[in-house]
Formats: sequence, C-alpha cells, structure tokens
Amino acid sequence: MQDDIVVLGYGPVGRATVERLRAQGRPVRVAQRSLPVDLPDGVAFSPCDVLDPASLRTAIAGAAQVAVAIGFPYVGKVWEQLWPIAMQNLLDACAAQGARMVFLDNLYMYGPQHAPLVETMALTSFGRKPATRARITRMWQQDKRVKVAALRAPDFYGPGVTLSHLGDTGLAAIARGKAATFLFSPDQPHDYAYVPDIGRAMVTLLDAPDDAFGKVWHMPCAPTLTSREILAMGAATMGTRLRVFSLPPLLLDALALVVPFLRELREMRFQWDRPYHVEAEAWKARFWSDVTPFSQGVAQTMRSFAP
Repeated sequence: MQDDIVVLGYGPVGRATVERLRAQGRPVRVAQRSLPVDLPDGVAFSPCDVLDPASLRTAIAGAAQVAVAIGFPYVGKVWEQLWPIAMQNLLDACAAQGARMVFLDNLYMYGPQHAPLVETMALTSFGRKPATRARITRMWQQDKRVKVAALRAPDFYGPGVTLSHLGDTGLAAIARGKAATFLFSPDQPHDYAYVPDIGRAMVTLLDAPDDAFGKVWHMPCAPTLTSREILAMGAATMGTRLRVFSLPPLLLDALALVVPFLRELREMRFQWDRPYHVEAEAWKARFWSDVTPFSQGVAQTMRSFAP
C-alpha cells in the first residue's frame, strides 16, 4: 500500500518502524513534541502534542495512516488523566483526516490472569493502569469513524532499549560488567518481544487490508524463557558469570511505601509472580511467525550496550 504514513512517537518502537519503512524506500514522517536528535536524513518531522487537538490534526495532515507508538510517565494517576484525552484526540484527528490507525498497545487491560493471554479475554477493572488501558480500548472499539488495529506486545527488549526490565538494569548492566538488578522474580517464565520484530509487525499492519482492522493482534514472541535464562545469555555473550540481584516480595512492599516508582510497579506484580505467556496464534495464521530467536536478539542487544 503506497501512502503517506505518520509515526507518532520516536521511542524504540517508533524508531524500528521508521527504520523498516525507510529500508523499503517509503515516505514517512515522525511527529512528537521535540525533534529527535537522531532522526535520519530524508525523514520529515512535525512538532506535535497529542494532548493538543489542533497540534495533532496539523501533524497528521495529508496522512493516510498513523502509527501510534507513544507513552506517558509510568504513573497511574497520570495515565488516568492523559490516556483518555490522547485516545479521543487521536480518534478525532484520524476521523477528520480519513486515516487508519495502527496502535501499539500493551497487555495490561486483561488484568491478573493465570491462563495464557488471548485476544478474547474480557477487559479488566483492576487497578489504575490496567483499568485505564481497558478504558481506552473501549474507546477505539466503540468508535465507528476510524479503522483501528491494535498490536498488543508484552515487555520488550532490543538494541539500545534501556527502559525495560531487560534494559538499563539488566542486559546493559551486564555489558558494563555489573550485576543485573531485577525487581521481581527472574525465575518465572515470561514472554518478551524483540523491538525490531515489533517494528516489523507495525509495518505489517500498515500494509494489511481493511479486514485486519477493528481487531486486536497479539505480538508473536520467541519461545518463552525465564528472565534469568535471558540474562544468562547476555552474560555468556560477554564471557562473564551471571550475577542477579532481585527484590524479595516483602522488601518490595516495604520500599514501595517510600519509593513512588516501586509503588507503581507493585500494581503490576501479577505479570511477574506467575508464568506470563502471550498467545499469538491468530497473528501467526494470518501473517508470519519467524520472530528473532533470543540467541540472536540478545547478542545484538549486548553489542549495542558494549562499552
């Protein structure tokens, strides 16, 4: 599909999406509040604040499709306030432009589960951040003006990705010769998605026909491992012995009383105190399943973090 694409947000997934589009020789614009210092030559930029409807409409003017890969500070109160505003603005702007929207999502909206996550699970009312993700899901699902496809991905990792459980305090720490710090148990099986694969999936949806929209798609991942096993791969790549420091649950609870960030993480403990597996059979049947194996993804990630 040949069209003008705007990528909202130039974090790890935004970068991976832009990189894949550029590799295909396709025009793409990036829109966010500030000009990225590493924006590639030939990629246009539009200043944009998704909380400002006029700014957003101007930024996506002329676009046939909008790839949304934005985020807000990891604070439940902030999410409750800002995400519904952002989603409404996105829907209104895309409706006015007649643009399709591919929305990068997480999996919080299912809340605590013990079974593998599937797209048909009910939306939760649990907590602040999960309930907020459920609320904005209902918003786009109920809006009949805009064709929306949601790509739901679990925690991710990849070259240069620091804001991740496997990032600055995980694989990057190992690359610096330090012990990894893991705030939850590193011994539960847990799915992770590789950022270049997520970028590929975003472009896959941008290229998909309309019948792929109005739907939720789960991001396929490499076969499930524990976080400790993945960190051990990173240590092996560096030729070192793995050292991991993790917080016992009681200590996490105590520290959360005085450390706001840990208080925010504690709400999401259900993702880490049991096996966390994401089913992506619908995606695999419709699109592709050849995701990057951990052996390759971890090696590439460690090279990006090497001093």
